[in-house]
Amino acid sequence: MSTATLLPDAAPELTAARFQALSDPTRIRILHLLRDGEHCVCDLQAALDIAQPLLSFHLKALRDAEFVSWRKQGRWAYYALRAETLRAAHDDVARLRAPITRTLPVSCCE
Repeated sequence: MSTATLLPDAAPELTAARFQALSDPTRIRILHLLRDGEHCVCDLQAALDIAQPLLSFHLKALRDAEFVSWRKQGRWAYYALRAETLRAAHDDVARLRAPITRTLPVSCCE
């Protein structure tokens, strides 16, 4: 079996966690809003027209998955995209699309 082309043991869990964070339409909208740079929570809330606790819930999910970074300035929190995590998610999909040549360790249908 060629181990060079296999994913590390933790890779499927990390990939799943990333895409779970992307599985909500509101979170996708947040990421789209952040494409043009850093924004204050109050701006995101106004643009999305959702309650602050719900926005906080979604932002926490994106922070935990490392899709956004944040900083506090006075009373306000400012959020920005983390390009390196977006690239990593892109690479996760690219790895799934890439053909590999390997032999499975056990064959049950021969």
